[in-house]
Amino acid sequence: MADAGLKTGWRAGLLAAPALYLVLAALMALSCTLGFVEIPVWRLLEILAEAAGMKTAAADPAEAAIVLQVRLPRIAAAALVGGTLAVSGTVFQALLLNPLADPYTLGISSGAAFGASAAIVLTVLGIHIPQGAGIPAFAFIGAMGSLFAVMALASGSGGTAGQRLSSTNLILAGVIVSAILSAAIGFMKFLADEQVGAIIFWLMGSLSGVYWHQAAMLAAVSLPCILVVQLFGQELNIAATGEKTAQSLGIDTARLRLLLLTLCSLWTAAAVSISGIIGFVGLIVPHLLRRITGPDNRLLAAAAFPAGAILLLAADTITRAVLPAEVPIGVLTALIGGPFFCLIFRRTQGGRGF
Repeated sequence: MADAGLKTGWRAGLLAAPALYLVLAALMALSCTLGFVEIPVWRLLEILAEAAGMKTAAADPAEAAIVLQVRLPRIAAAALVGGTLAVSGTVFQALLLNPLADPYTLGISSGAAFGASAAIVLTVLGIHIPQGAGIPAFAFIGAMGSLFAVMALASGSGGTAGQRLSSTNLILAGVIVSAILSAAIGFMKFLADEQVGAIIFWLMGSLSGVYWHQAAMLAAVSLPCILVVQLFGQELNIAATGEKTAQSLGIDTARLRLLLLTLCSLWTAAAVSISGIIGFVGLIVPHLLRRITGPDNRLLAAAAFPAGAILLLAADTITRAVLPAEVPIGVLTALIGGPFFCLIFRRTQGGRGF
């Protein structure tokens, strides 16, 4: 009976990713049709066929511009950002052995927010920042800078490499760096004066105004994350059993943690630099998927990307096309993820896990 249950769970885990990708494709098509200007599905197919160079009836130029230049870049960015955050959250929880870990545990969001705030303040002070690229570039630099600060603070100088770069040290260092950067962001808001609204809007997260080149850059950086995590899937499974067990099986946990945390932070920084601060996606998705895939990180990471993409794309579609006024997507995900975070915390405190 136990073997039959395991086989059923493994089969469900294998089918999870393909099924989620089909749902994602359908949701992307639906999202293209929704908005202030509703576009029927058959017209959407005409527009896509014409864009692909297939001979078809001439599509309406205005509707084609809406789909190809406005909606599709935003939809692609939402899927890429959501998938990237979900995969990163999966890795963070496995490496840090903490069910409450997500891509923001190490202060990446605070670093990105500080970088974006600095770009806005420099503009206010009269220093030229390239339009469209300045804030994402500064946000990316800030996110990676905060990661290096956390790594340096957590590594210390005593003990073995595994002890110095432990999960506890990393989390504590992330809290310290985040607290310092939060104070610095407050000072940036003071300096921004009348432009403080731009900082606040970026901190709330938004995918409006995303262009194709930004989505392409994010795809080039984030899509390889699935392959990398798959390559290290078995090592992640062993590392999740505990540091002593992993070391006894020949896994260098300190080196694995350094490599994967750096790569996941790189992916997260690229996503945050485009979308602003969007929390809880990397926290929610792995917990929900474990009920289907089980604890195997190879299956979990494969399903996390489409699941995260579905979650963020659904939230963005709701705020863009359903609500009477567009709400920053970071606010919507926080409203959804906040209660979920509390539930996980209560279960963890009760020792029941998830």
